[in-house]
Amino acid sequence: MSDNVYQFEADTLTGQHESLEKYQGKVLLIVNTASKCGFTPQYEGLEALYQKLHERGLEILGFPCNQFGSQEPGSDGDIAEFCQLNYGVSFPMFSKVDVNGDDAHPLFVHLKEKAPGLLGSQKIKWNFTKFLVNRDGEVVDRFPPQSKPESLEQDIEALL
Repeated sequence: MSDNVYQFEADTLTGQHESLEKYQGKVLLIVNTASKCGFTPQYEGLEALYQKLHERGLEILGFPCNQFGSQEPGSDGDIAEFCQLNYGVSFPMFSKVDVNGDDAHPLFVHLKEKAPGLLGSQKIKWNFTKFLVNRDGEVVDRFPPQSKPESLEQDIEALL
């Protein structure tokens, strides 16, 4: 099995099954998101980063998750509408997933293994944990929910 993120697949918010191979050669920022979280306004910063750096090869992939305080209770349609109406999100958003536990999406199992959290923890602590992936599909860094998207710009630029 390869050591990059391109081996994984996920469903988009619009119900299409997609291979992450589609993003080969791009720098990826993979984020577990939620619509009713104190960090939800980060959608604005993520969209601003996407607008600024997308042409140079950045893709932001949002994965809604309802595992933290039930802060993403809606359907995929609800989530899509919320993101579009409130934040004008234009980066790819995927169907709701679990990021921890027995039903964790395989992509997040891989991300946590390659970039463990504090003290080597394999858990994601909250919404808006961010994983930075280089153009070869290798996980290079992990940022906590408190890290504002704009604070990651230098790290992203270094990989572009």
